[in-house]
Amino acid sequence: MACIEGGRSYGIGLARALTAPGLLVIGCEQPSRRQRRGKGKSDPIDAHLAVLAALRLDAARLPVLRADGDREALRILLVARQEIKVAATAQASRLRALLLTGGEADRRAARRSLSNTALTTLTERELPAEAAREQVIRQAEISRLALALTQARQQLKHNKTQLLDIVNDLAPGLTSRFGIGPVSAAQAIVSFSHPGRCHSEAAFAALAGTSPVPASSGRTIRHRLNRGGDRALNCAIHAIAISRIRSCPRTRAYVARRTAEGKTPREIRRCLKRYIARELYRHLTQTMNPPPRS
Repeated sequence: MACIEGGRSYGIGLARALTAPGLLVIGCEQPSRRQRRGKGKSDPIDAHLAVLAALRLDAARLPVLRADGDREALRILLVARQEIKVAATAQASRLRALLLTGGEADRRAARRSLSNTALTTLTERELPAEAAREQVIRQAEISRLALALTQARQQLKHNKTQLLDIVNDLAPGLTSRFGIGPVSAAQAIVSFSHPGRCHSEAAFAALAGTSPVPASSGRTIRHRLNRGGDRALNCAIHAIAISRIRSCPRTRAYVARRTAEGKTPREIRRCLKRYIARELYRHLTQTMNPPPRS
């Protein structure tokens, strides 16, 4: 067995080389300042601390590194999707700002939705021959931004199709559950990685930041939202919960019942997210295969 710090970043080459012949590779967190105090820092010292950390681990709960293959492909697609969305949001804001400071026709266009038809109209719009230089430059920039937004939407659509294909191969039936789309399912698979990474559904809930945190005082017994864990996974579970609250009859009945019991909307969402984390863990554990070991 080998214990590597940064096994999914700078140490990924070494981790793959050790995994290839069948050696079990586990992850090791960076030593804290308290652990380093009085010892200094060097490669031998770091190696010694990594060995001590590995020896203290429970053999049934080893932190196995995230898997490669299709799971890594999903992670790459999710990162690309986030980058495209951020860029598209900035481009849409810039386009609306240009339209708002333009002529009357531009100002009317700024108040409308930036649909595909509207973007095509903005891209193909022509100016009269006597247009001023400022108008020509404004229209050129509007056309560029409208074309970039159109391309971004096409890229997001293709990205979603790729995510769906891989998700259906890794976890069949996951996207057929209410409110779970390709993007949310892909994030759940990336965070879950493989059976064995999370030793129980409670551990998966803690990873997702949906485990209840006691917030009781005196006669008030309650729990609050967990602000830790994998926030990308928590965001995906939150999107599933909101979708079910809006459209799922069973979830709406649950919300009505808990509201009558005196629960606040935030507390109800916390409970729902915990149930969704349990559902995801059980489905992924049953449908995904563990990583091969020698």
